[in-house]
Formats: sequence, structure tokens, C-alpha cells
Amino acid sequence: MKSFHRRLKTLREMKQLSVSDVARLVDSDERRVLSWESDNPKNRTYPDIDELMDLCLKTETGLEALLDFEDAPDAGQMELPGLAFSNDVDLTKVLDTLEQEIERLKPSEEEVELLRRFRKTTAENRRMIIQLLG
Repeated sequence: MKSFHRRLKTLREMKQLSVSDVARLVDSDERRVLSWESDNPKNRTYPDIDELMDLCLKTETGLEALLDFEDAPDAGQMELPGLAFSNDVDLTKVLDTLEQEIERLKPSEEEVELLRRFRKTTAENRRMIIQLLG
């Protein structure tokens, strides 16, 4: 997030959006958006995930354009299959791809049961399980 404030300002200028426009897009107020763009780190704040996602979706901007992923060793982690900005009116293929990926990643019944048991156990047992898992 080191360069988010600069990237947001650049995005606004490229899309010819005012601070007020961005505030409306993310359902926030202008002061909050101004604090995101602040050059002074002490006064700078950051958007909530909902605001960030609204900004990306409503400006058709990839998340990687606003956040510092280039330096991260796992830079591809934010990539969601099927979610690419497209000028195609029919989003059926995109949604089908996303649905297939969600189905593939859903936990099995056994995994759900293990998670349920883990949540119900005592804090001490959870700590021991986590230690065992490494």
C-alpha cells in the first residue's frame, strides 16, 4: 500500500474523475478519499475492502493497478479465475468459469466436519493442533 495514494491519484486523473466522483463511486465522503491520497503518511488512511473493490469494479481497474503486488513473492494470489474486465456484454462465460473454480475450491464434507470440530474445541486444544500442523 506504499504507493496506493499515488496510484489512486493517477487513476483519477486518467479516468477524469474528481475526488467527489470517487467518493460517490465507493459510497464514502470526499474527506475520506482525500485522506487516501494524502502525501503525508501521518494523515493518510486506506479504503476498506468494500470501497477498494467498488473502486476497481466501477472504474474497470485491476486491483494490481492500485496495490503494490510487483514486489510480493505471491503476487498472483489476488487473481480470480473468470474475473477479468471485458467489453463483452455477455458475462455468462465469466460467471461459469468463476462458479467452476468456486466448486473446485469448496471444502469437502470431511474438511467441513474437521473445521466444525476445531471451532468447538477449547483454546488449548486449538493451540496444540496448530503447533502440530507446524
